[in-house]
Amino acid sequence: MTTGKTRDEIAEAYSSEPWWYDLRGFFILTFAYNSTIGTQMRFFGPNFGPDHLEVACGTGTLLEMVLNWRRRRKLPPVKVTGIDYAPSMLAGAKRRFAGNPLVEVQHADAAQLPFADNRFDTANIANSIHCFPTVDGALRDILRVLKPGGTLAANVLLYPSGFAPLRWAAQKINDWGIRKGILYSPFHIEELRAKVLAAGYDIASEFKSGNTWNVVLRKPL
Repeated sequence: MTTGKTRDEIAEAYSSEPWWYDLRGFFILTFAYNSTIGTQMRFFGPNFGPDHLEVACGTGTLLEMVLNWRRRRKLPPVKVTGIDYAPSMLAGAKRRFAGNPLVEVQHADAAQLPFADNRFDTANIANSIHCFPTVDGALRDILRVLKPGGTLAANVLLYPSGFAPLRWAAQKINDWGIRKGILYSPFHIEELRAKVLAAGYDIASEFKSGNTWNVVLRKPL
């Protein structure tokens, strides 16, 4: 069961201090997602075109780590626009990237993006689809702002699986997240696959890792 939340209720649930958000996120990533920072670097890091959209960037901690990962591998610099709906998260991201002219952070709803059609080369949604109140709307509007042939990389929190102790721990964290309002719902792969296809994407690649579905989607030419 899920407790449906509005955009503003979810933003309020994410109104904690950025340091607590980051610490909490580490435990959620480790035990609920059953994933690692390294896995996310290797998955999201390559999906940056010259003009990139980072959806639900939060405090920017993961985004900064991914950009540093790219820099260490001498990948080309990119222009990044980060969006989030929670003001406190955006405040942390704005401080983090204040000295970086290639990163712009602004308030926006993923389902009502304030950008022109066919604007971005790439987009990422890292650890965030589970808190979208309108997943279908967000998928459609991200598709709208992607250029034809552009790609969206996303990881999706699935219902817990695996060995009992880890599965139980993940379920406890998910239950807490739903009560807190930072989690709308985990998903089954089949329902998310149906959503992305219905939104108009092609699936370029996909794999399951821990309790996550990692998928790269492409906007048809």
